[in-house]
Amino acid sequence: MHVCIEVIVYFCNMIPIYLDNAATTPIDKDVIDVMCKSMLENNGNPSSTHQFGRRAKSSVETARINIAKHFNVSASEIIFTAGGTEADNLIMYNAVLNLDVDVIITSKIEHHAVLHTADYLSKTYQTKICYVDVNDKGEIDLDHLEILLLKEENSKCLVSLMYVNNEIGNILPAQEISTLCKKHNALFHSDTVQAIGHYELDLQKTPMDFIAASAHKFHGPKGVGFAYFKKGFGILPMLHGGDQEKGARSSTENVHSILGMEKALDIAITNIEKDTNYLTELKGYFISELTTNFKDVAFNGNSAILDKSSYTILSTRFSKANDMLLFTLDLKGIAVSGGSACQSGSSKGSHVLQEILNDVEAEKTSVRFSFSKYTTKEEINTTIDNLKELLN
Repeated sequence: MHVCIEVIVYFCNMIPIYLDNAATTPIDKDVIDVMCKSMLENNGNPSSTHQFGRRAKSSVETARINIAKHFNVSASEIIFTAGGTEADNLIMYNAVLNLDVDVIITSKIEHHAVLHTADYLSKTYQTKICYVDVNDKGEIDLDHLEILLLKEENSKCLVSLMYVNNEIGNILPAQEISTLCKKHNALFHSDTVQAIGHYELDLQKTPMDFIAASAHKFHGPKGVGFAYFKKGFGILPMLHGGDQEKGARSSTENVHSILGMEKALDIAITNIEKDTNYLTELKGYFISELTTNFKDVAFNGNSAILDKSSYTILSTRFSKANDMLLFTLDLKGIAVSGGSACQSGSSKGSHVLQEILNDVEAEKTSVRFSFSKYTTKEEINTTIDNLKELLN
């Protein structure tokens, strides 16, 4: 009985530490306020013609305009979705079914929203899938990409490569890839889910034909995101039944979440310099503490190279295997991931790490730590102390 009471007291006194922000971020309080206000005041269906519907429709269209401005595109190029996965699917389906793409060039370390969709399109519509080489750091081989583009020059190609890898944090050389795609008349799609709200993206300066975004990666609500379709591409819907989103996506608009996403993006972009500086310094400090306290610690991909990886992600590989590390950290109130959140419960492990690591290194214990503007230095110190207790 006394042991049970001690355990209860321990967990009640424990202050949780959240270091899994690449999976999802806490919602900003100002975003919650905007959504609550909308829930109280925006009662209408945006498709209704009465004043309640018109008010809701106006709110959605104003949000669309404001979101588009952040990327230097027009509002008509933004399609609201239920998140990044739907956006990736909508883009890739349209590339094949609407834009006559018969070759998709991607990599084996993409998010499954892209890889599984490509696999489906290959099996269902005989779309050819080509995989560009990546090195042991997870970097795209640009020379090989050009070889593939040259080889498929007589085909209609879509290049699909993510802007920031969700597991190892590598930043894509998007400008170079955009130039290659333009040179070889290929379409360029980037899953920018881990980049939006963290990096400024001017789609006139770095031309892309399609991008996907999800609000919950930049302190917005879950279940809402958007797809960008460059002007001039018609859009075939995957969902049928209504004429919402100018016929591109049937389903009553998620008004409150769309307004929350608009607010979250505005906050993120407004504070991007301050947050970048803060989190770059925090990540650098964590790297220093890890290398000081753990012998032979290694970092997956370019995640420890600050100018080549996202300041929100650090993928760490410890020399000592500990299959229970994530579980034990969770018991201590520290939330981390073994790869992407999608992979954490999978018996197959991380497809990204399996692709870039040899068999020996892949068997070691890898942990993805990911940060947000709410992460503190004190939380990093507590995490280091717990890791020392478990691994040294």
